[in-house]
Amino acid sequence: MKKEHNHSHEHNHGILPVILYITGLIIFIGTLFIKPGNMQNILFTISMIISGYHVLSDGFLSTIKNTRENKRFTPNTHLLMGLAAIGAMAIGDFKEGALLIMIFAGAHFLEDYVEDKSRREITNLLNLNPTEGRLIKPDGSIELVATDTLKIGDKLQVLVGDQVPTDGIIIEGSAALDEASITGESIPKEKTKGDPVFGSTINDNGTFIMEITKNPEDTIFAKILNMVDNSQSNLSKTATKIKRFEPIYVTGVLIAFPLFIIFGNYIMRWGWNEALYRGMVFLTVTSPCALAASDVPATLSAISNLAKRGVLFKGGSYLSNLAEINAVAFDKTGTLTTGHPIVTNVDFKENLTEEDKAHYINIIVAMEKQSNHPLANAILDHFTPTETLNLEVENVIGTGLVTNINNQEFRIGKPSSFLDKSPKIQQIKAQHSKEGKTVVYFGTENEVYALISMMDVPQHNAQSVIKYLNESDIQTIMITGDAKITGEAVANQIGIKQVKAEVHPEDKAHIIKELQETFGTVTMLGDGINDAPALVNADIGVAMGEGTDVAIDVADAVLMQNNLDQFAYAHKTSKKLKQIVWQNIYFSMGVVVVMVILNIMGTMNLPLGVILHEGSTIVVILNGLRMLRETK
Repeated sequence: MKKEHNHSHEHNHGILPVILYITGLIIFIGTLFIKPGNMQNILFTISMIISGYHVLSDGFLSTIKNTRENKRFTPNTHLLMGLAAIGAMAIGDFKEGALLIMIFAGAHFLEDYVEDKSRREITNLLNLNPTEGRLIKPDGSIELVATDTLKIGDKLQVLVGDQVPTDGIIIEGSAALDEASITGESIPKEKTKGDPVFGSTINDNGTFIMEITKNPEDTIFAKILNMVDNSQSNLSKTATKIKRFEPIYVTGVLIAFPLFIIFGNYIMRWGWNEALYRGMVFLTVTSPCALAASDVPATLSAISNLAKRGVLFKGGSYLSNLAEINAVAFDKTGTLTTGHPIVTNVDFKENLTEEDKAHYINIIVAMEKQSNHPLANAILDHFTPTETLNLEVENVIGTGLVTNINNQEFRIGKPSSFLDKSPKIQQIKAQHSKEGKTVVYFGTENEVYALISMMDVPQHNAQSVIKYLNESDIQTIMITGDAKITGEAVANQIGIKQVKAEVHPEDKAHIIKELQETFGTVTMLGDGINDAPALVNADIGVAMGEGTDVAIDVADAVLMQNNLDQFAYAHKTSKKLKQIVWQNIYFSMGVVVVMVILNIMGTMNLPLGVILHEGSTIVVILNGLRMLRETK
């Protein structure tokens, strides 16, 4: 299965090492002015221990701890630096040993700062977590209380500028809410009585009273925070492999270390002192710090980049794998389409006057206002009446809406309930049905006055996104429960390659498995409710979120604005991330090879080795931080 094990990657040492480092640095600088001798050597040693406390403890204590836990030798990169510094002192180079740790520890703090920048964009989200709410008490008074004390059914007042404390529904008033923390959308959304509101969103305008519908830990924002937390601990495949490779690599370096010294003394004729010194340099320059930093900062930066645009990933593994997809399966309704039908065509009977058409429109609107079928809103949104009629309307099963005006019966319903079979009407109906549209008739039982064709139309950006995927040699498949003719009509409009029509929700997961066998890595995009089994079985399940907690629960990634452009952006970001990670890997290992060669040639000393080693690590991290910028 696609799920990865979680790993931690934490470098936060707190303030104590910084204080110790500054103290050690002061001692080191002061020691430079002391006459060479035992006292100077002792002070250099003290400065090394104090300033490099966290380096030495990470190197030796963590190696012992990890070795015991894993029941096999598990060294880390800091061990190499600690051994190199101790080795330098052992051969009498106390100043260089202390300087090695001084440079390494200082650069390490800088690395921590730069790497933390990649996390900061994500963890800043925590600052948006609401902490207080204005609780309306039974006596009508208002009290400011902590959000963790609120419960379902409580009523809250939300003033202009307030954060909505938790998820609920407006029961009085209206407002314009900034929902950027949920959807990434910067334009405020108008809300009024009966509309849902989400915790952490900001009330830009208006005052309202809301009723809580969820406990704080079950809110949309709480689920987003949980997703963000997972994204920082779930590493990509590359990062996981590097993490597993690190102790093997360090063990190899430790084995190669004595062989390098022997090689230097007997083959290169350096002499024991020179061979030992260059052995210390070898330990330093071969430390895989840059390699270890090749993936995680870049991946966290990419996740942050996407989170700011309303695209949430549960982990680096899913984002990294997105670059490798071979096929994308789409649910139709609400994913490729808007999810709401609109009137696309109105065809009136020939030879009707404009006055007749306006009269019939007034009748249609008056009838549909009393309807509860799903297409009524589409019809009401399309037509603008010139006169308001008050009609008695009956919903007759098998026929549709029926009303009586001046002893003449009018009806709106499916074509089979009308006796009028004129060729022109049949031709129009056939053409529109072929295009995947739903056609209803308006008229009397024996005569059709108008054909109203409706369709759940593709999202405005669906065609461009499908074009991008097709041009990227990624197979595109639509999975829909609609009739084949309807599915193919939408697919033809936007360029989808394959259509799986008349599919029941429980069969979607089986189709995903078939696609995996045919194409390989498959992503599924759906609304996160009836598509849940398919989203779970896909290699990467992407839910069209629009603030639904179900989507966040089941998917590996969520497009919070229901915007397909976000998926294309995420795929481009994933490809760029892969490129940057491999740039980092090649660069970090290339620098090690060059420094080893320079060491053999005798043009490398310990301080220079540390500077180049740490410089390469910082370059790798800075290169990864480029993922914070907008992906072109």
